[in-house]
Amino acid sequence: MKGWQTTGDGALHYVDLPVPSTAEGEVLVRVEACGVCRTDLHVLHGELPPHRPRVVPGHEVVGTVVAVGGDVGGVALGDRVGVPWLRSTCGTCRWCRTGRENLCERSGYTGWDVDGGYAEYAVASAAYTYPVPAALDAAQAAPLLCAGIIGYRALKRARLPAGGRLGLYGFGASAHLTAQLALAQGAEVHVVTRDASARRLALELGASSALPIGSSPPPLDAAIVFAPAGEVARDAMADLDAAGTLALAGIYMTEIPPLDYDRHLFRERTVTSVTSNTRADGVELMRLAARLGVAATVTTYPLDRAEDAVRDLAADRVHGVAVLDLRG
Repeated sequence: MKGWQTTGDGALHYVDLPVPSTAEGEVLVRVEACGVCRTDLHVLHGELPPHRPRVVPGHEVVGTVVAVGGDVGGVALGDRVGVPWLRSTCGTCRWCRTGRENLCERSGYTGWDVDGGYAEYAVASAAYTYPVPAALDAAQAAPLLCAGIIGYRALKRARLPAGGRLGLYGFGASAHLTAQLALAQGAEVHVVTRDASARRLALELGASSALPIGSSPPPLDAAIVFAPAGEVARDAMADLDAAGTLALAGIYMTEIPPLDYDRHLFRERTVTSVTSNTRADGVELMRLAARLGVAATVTTYPLDRAEDAVRDLAADRVHGVAVLDLRG
């Protein structure tokens, strides 16, 4: 099969690879589509420490099960499944036992600990896949598997009150899906992002305002920072109203500059982070997305142009979400 590998120095290599085999509890998936996520950039550039030499990135995978290992329940040959970022947990630690498996210290991740979806086939742990309805297009479903799920968890962590005012900082793959969820539930959404085309998209989706970086929206009940920039996080704290909550949605963040207690934290403001997701988050999001009609704005690339997709994402040239489409 053809696939892409990274060496942790920012480079991708398009190579011939053996089709992987399945172990106990695993399924082999023929990839239909794979989203290109900012977390992939952090793996590529070594901002996340390498866990597997020459790993195949990609963790927003949609495809068809073509082989099944032993001891697999609930997934069968021919099933259409989604393969997300969270790949495994220990199942026995205090976090796993209390429904917070995303905090498991022995967790494993697709496209970081094991090969992911920038290839024609990928192996997945059957227990960590999601069913994907046949009616849902692969390129639309792929971004839900990380961008959608993380945005959904960030929205929950931000504790937005009913009908409240939400700020979104950065407006790429995750934010434009989160905005749709929030708007469908009656929120007033304000977007702050440097990209003019992203600001236009935000307004098209129903945001009340879309401002350039450095601008301040009206006082916010809740905010989510998707941009991995510490100075943006600091600005978002200052934009919170009393008792407001800021959720930092990224797995990676540059250093946050010094804070002024009165301007950034006083009046019972709260700052929280998001660490991966639980399987329950994914199940909830898939149901909500279908019910609320959440749709990704997608820019597709064939597999052999994955380098272009990564470069475009890094340079903020992607409109909505970049997706590798392997359906030919």
